[in-house]
Amino acid sequence: MSMEGNAIVAQSGGPTAVINASACGVIQEAMKTDAITGVFAGHNGVLGVLNEDIFDLGQEDPDQIELLKSSPSSALGSCRYKLKDLQSSRADYERILEVFRAHDIHYFFYIGGNDSMDTAQKLSQLADEEDWPLIVMGVPKTIDNDLAGTDHCPGYGSVAKYNATIAMEAGRDTEALYTHDTATVMETMGRNAGWIAAACGVAHRSPEDAPHLVYLPEIPFSIERFVADCKKVYNDIGRVFVVVGEGLNDGEGNYVAEQGGQFGKDAFGHTQLGGVAETLRDVVQEEVGIKCRYIKMGTAQRNGIHFASRTDRDEAYEVGRRAVQHAAEGTSGLMVTLERKSAAPYQFDTGLVELDLVANGEKMVPREFINEAGNGITQAMVDYVSPLMQGEVDIRIGDDGLPVYTRFARHNLEKKCPARE
Repeated sequence: MSMEGNAIVAQSGGPTAVINASACGVIQEAMKTDAITGVFAGHNGVLGVLNEDIFDLGQEDPDQIELLKSSPSSALGSCRYKLKDLQSSRADYERILEVFRAHDIHYFFYIGGNDSMDTAQKLSQLADEEDWPLIVMGVPKTIDNDLAGTDHCPGYGSVAKYNATIAMEAGRDTEALYTHDTATVMETMGRNAGWIAAACGVAHRSPEDAPHLVYLPEIPFSIERFVADCKKVYNDIGRVFVVVGEGLNDGEGNYVAEQGGQFGKDAFGHTQLGGVAETLRDVVQEEVGIKCRYIKMGTAQRNGIHFASRTDRDEAYEVGRRAVQHAAEGTSGLMVTLERKSAAPYQFDTGLVELDLVANGEKMVPREFINEAGNGITQAMVDYVSPLMQGEVDIRIGDDGLPVYTRFARHNLEKKCPARE
């Protein structure tokens, strides 16, 4: 049974090319839902709620909301603010409910990954304890594709397409100049799961095509085996192009490259990774004896809307829309999932999974998606990811020849609560 009240939507964690499409799905569906009387946004995720930094989406230009479908990054603002368990972070959770009460908010849609789903689940739990009627729905987002309970995640198809294309293009550069720049190591994101690096393997259509070698965090990494693999490819075709996930490790928790010092951990306590491509570039030059360049895609890979997957964009919009529909029916404490109904032709549907199962789970690349040698992918991986990379997103272009993206006016709500301590 639905209840009447305001809704708030917020985005969390690293942006993606299509996270705004999910926000668009939530906003547009919420605005035509009778039970929802107002639609607000938390500026910069849960931090915006904590600081009562909330703006009214009902006052935004509908064209700017529609433009979310082809705008990258997080137009509502994002954050990496870690709320722990209810005991440790109870003051924060109670502050959120205080803000919700002040603004008559009874619907909360949180777009994010594992940690965001954990926050949403605990907030739902506290609302029940304190008898505040609140419907909480999770909307999946992550380029890493590691959320449990869903076939794949919005954001993954686009980053897969982007990186695989870059591997193809940079691979042609290495091929053209192999007498001078004989090897290249390309680094993709992916802390523990190698889904992004694995997707690059789709570009290897022939023995000549890059990438010739692909290494994922799921397989313990050996420098000695890596050197042997590079020497073999070099002897066979005279050049080497390698794709590696940033989370390469030896299987015992030791990463090939870790960023130390004061920036060694992020807000969630995760080790900051980066530099594996540079490290392996040095290995190639010293141990294989050939010149090697390295490519670090950085944050550009997760915001590349200019060559995003239309399939990914459409699915991102649909999970947002369905979250509102389920909420209007009284469903709470769940995350919308994507379910693959058929492979050829590719068809999907949505489902639901409990928030705590997502928060405490992590989906890795299955062993059958990785070749026996551990340095490439199998046809099963190609079949899995190829449908997710199909189609292109129509981008609005300005008079200057550059894309036009959403920019909200952000009409802030009047603050009703005491300033946060």
